[in-house]
Amino acid sequence: MGAEKPLVLDVDGTFLRTDLMLESLWAGLGRAPRETLAAVRATLGRPAAFRREVTRLVPPRVDLLPIRVEIAERALAASEAGREVVLVSGGDDGLIDRLAGHYGFTAGMGADGRRDVAGEGRAAVLKSAFGLRGYDYAGDSAGDRAAWLAADRAVVVGGQPRLLAELQAAGRRVEVVPGGWRWRDLVQALRPHQWVKNILLFLPVLAAHDFTLPTLLLVLLGMVAFSAAASCIYVVNDLLDLEADRLHPTKRNRPFAAGAVPIGVGMVASLLLGLLALGIGAALGWAFLGVLVLYMGLSLAYSLRLKRLRWVDIATLAALYTIRVLAGAVATGMGASILMLVFVFPVFLSLGCVKRMTELALAESDDRLPGRGYGRGDRGDLLNVAWIGVVGALVVFFAYSFSEQAHALYPTRWLLWLTLVPLAIWLIRMVILGHRGKQDYDPIVFALRDRVGLGLIFFALSFMFYGAGLWQRWFGF
Repeated sequence: MGAEKPLVLDVDGTFLRTDLMLESLWAGLGRAPRETLAAVRATLGRPAAFRREVTRLVPPRVDLLPIRVEIAERALAASEAGREVVLVSGGDDGLIDRLAGHYGFTAGMGADGRRDVAGEGRAAVLKSAFGLRGYDYAGDSAGDRAAWLAADRAVVVGGQPRLLAELQAAGRRVEVVPGGWRWRDLVQALRPHQWVKNILLFLPVLAAHDFTLPTLLLVLLGMVAFSAAASCIYVVNDLLDLEADRLHPTKRNRPFAAGAVPIGVGMVASLLLGLLALGIGAALGWAFLGVLVLYMGLSLAYSLRLKRLRWVDIATLAALYTIRVLAGAVATGMGASILMLVFVFPVFLSLGCVKRMTELALAESDDRLPGRGYGRGDRGDLLNVAWIGVVGALVVFFAYSFSEQAHALYPTRWLLWLTLVPLAIWLIRMVILGHRGKQDYDPIVFALRDRVGLGLIFFALSFMFYGAGLWQRWFGF
């Protein structure tokens, strides 16, 4: 690059591995949803005003935004050598100035209500400030075309063959910097490992001992719908939690927080997954669709607000797990007994406390968890509520053994009482491990990978199946 010419960097997608407008939009939806939606309505049809208002309403913390290392190192080296480095974006000029100031660059250029710094307007602003071919420019999209053509040298992030050919034909010196995103990072953002939670849809099948192929296929379809719905909401949750995730010791590496996948890609993926989930839900019947919509609505409410409310968040998590059990019953048409739902809720309430205790045990400081209402001083209360859930679940299971359904399904009732032993050991073990921070951040995922825990669950199911006569029917003993 010509050392005497200013280096101008597009902010969105070039200097940063993210988009300021979308960062601010999702921060606004999370912290000031009414004001953000009002700003969106007020600026419809005015893209420049929309970008400016959204980035000004709830501006992100500039020190947490993910940078593109190759571009940032080049810019910092140029700045240290005394070269003028300018950041340019269609967002609010105050935010761009703060970003430039944070990294010690010369200046920032953003929208101020009078000038448009996007597309052709950006090229006009830069030519007015530096003259035709009076600057070098780094960008990443077709929207930077005019600014590149007016520059002396073009730095292209990601490489776009047609644009590169056009710039070279126009006599511009072109340099390509790696960019783009990978499918495997998007798949990671969908959290497919969390789909194992949807095995909870099988609980009504286990309880009713109906293992026929049509029933199992219906449950599998229900699991696909809930997996798509869960991934849809996970993406929304991650987009709402960008700042909190960047303050977290491990969540900062999530694809959207780290800038590995563009926010816009996540928005499209979330929309498609939501449509897939609702389509399968409708095919399984209106009752199942209603349960699925309830799950998605409650999950969204959890992401937007409920997860920040002490104790309400844990009750919501327990409700979301319980809804999966209800969905399995509705998908197969076999129904779920009230006692079953009353049993699983305290189990999941206890596991919700385990989740928070694990997070607190693994926290790096005594501060409250980012985006949550708990600090390390709450571990005692969480432990007490977890024990209440354990005792409540065991009492309800014991009461179930005297129900008419239990009499019909389990001729040998004492084996149901024996089932309480491995079940109690499993629950107690989960609580102790969570309190000591010996678990994954998600207790359900941990439980499905924990060999000792799986062994205890196997013993519990074996006692229940033997008491129901299933072992005798299947294996002749």
